[in-house]
Amino acid sequence: MANFSKSTVPQFSVEVYQNEYLPEGGREVNAIVTVTSTGGGTTGRGPLAAAPPTPTTPPAPGQGGPNAAVVIMVDCSGSMDYPPTKMRNARDATSAAVDTLRDGVAFAVVAGTHVAKEVYPGGGGLAVADAGTRAEAKNALRRLSAGGGTAIGTWLRLTDRLLASADVSIRHGILLTDGRNEHETPEDLRASLDAVAGRFTCDARGVGTDWVVKEVTGIASAMLGTADIVADPSGLAADFTEMMENAMGKEVADVALRLWTPVGVEIKFVKQVAPTVEELTERRTDANPRAGDYPTGSWGDESRDYHVCVQVPEAGVGQEMLAARVSLILPAADGTSQVLSQGLVRAVWTDDMVASTSINPQVAHYTGQAELAQVIQQGLEARKSGDFDGATAKLGRAVQLASDSGNADTAKLLSKVVDVVDAATGTVRLKAKVADADEMTLETRSTKTVRVKK
Repeated sequence: MANFSKSTVPQFSVEVYQNEYLPEGGREVNAIVTVTSTGGGTTGRGPLAAAPPTPTTPPAPGQGGPNAAVVIMVDCSGSMDYPPTKMRNARDATSAAVDTLRDGVAFAVVAGTHVAKEVYPGGGGLAVADAGTRAEAKNALRRLSAGGGTAIGTWLRLTDRLLASADVSIRHGILLTDGRNEHETPEDLRASLDAVAGRFTCDARGVGTDWVVKEVTGIASAMLGTADIVADPSGLAADFTEMMENAMGKEVADVALRLWTPVGVEIKFVKQVAPTVEELTERRTDANPRAGDYPTGSWGDESRDYHVCVQVPEAGVGQEMLAARVSLILPAADGTSQVLSQGLVRAVWTDDMVASTSINPQVAHYTGQAELAQVIQQGLEARKSGDFDGATAKLGRAVQLASDSGNADTAKLLSKVVDVVDAATGTVRLKAKVADADEMTLETRSTKTVRVKK
């Protein structure tokens, strides 16, 4: 639970975009909720900024050190030696990430094979970043070598134990793998994820093209982190540096999106729709009989969009109701919680057909972005299974959606997999040969969205 005083919490704002008008008998209400956090760690004004060096134990809140801990998990399985430059690039990338740690942040490095081993500092605890510990950690990294299998669940469980030893609010993991999780069952990995989810966030990266996209994206999704591919190992250092900089920018953890609904209102779904699509509906925990909390993870200076869909009771023309109240909640260690901001979702019944049939631009945009992510994944699955007609139809629809929404990055990735005949109509031809890296990049980044054009 977070231990922040009000003075250290960033300012949160909630904006609700919707068409509240329904025809007589209409029941479905859609809203896009934009949550913005300002004045956090990335501005340099929070407790993660310019903190002085601390002693060799993790700082407790109020002792002047950053309220954060980070563990880097490096794949050291045998496949990391093919080619040998992969292991060297991983060592260099981890060194770059260590260099990016701010003074006072608690940290550790874990070597992952079919078991998890502490590389630095050892002894079941964390070091505190300063010039000396960063140098020691980089020296320990030079001894890393490849050998053994892959059991990512063991890496996550050790990381959880290490992070739990620090009395901090921001707990973060960075995970690198180059291969399939072959030395534990999918059920074992799922059990590990269930055990550690909500205890820390984790960014996951796949290096090369021999890993499984759904494993890596599944880890990041469960841990409310990011996932990406680094097809060329030489790009690892830049990617690790950026990941660590983003982690250092987080100012507050455990923020929940609380959705209160009156009697008779049913929640159909809650999902994050920007900067990536992330389904949250099944992650609800009840706050009270009429309200539930949906996890959002850690925040710095950033903005995210959420799509809330509820079903209201039927009503006649002229009636109106509060369909839902959306709040940002910060739990405290004593069991209480602080409301950071809130917004209202309304329903108004009208006989004005123009008002009741118009679609809010934000709702329309993100409905398309969610469909875009879905049809890319369906199209790639169809292609892998040999259903080329189905793949052509789905990926053609993806090209059309990417074009309509201005999602240029996804359109560029799609063009590596299909030849685009007419983007406006979604007319495409499957390419006869597609590089593994291009297909995996499209699949990994399929959930990335663009914001609504203002």
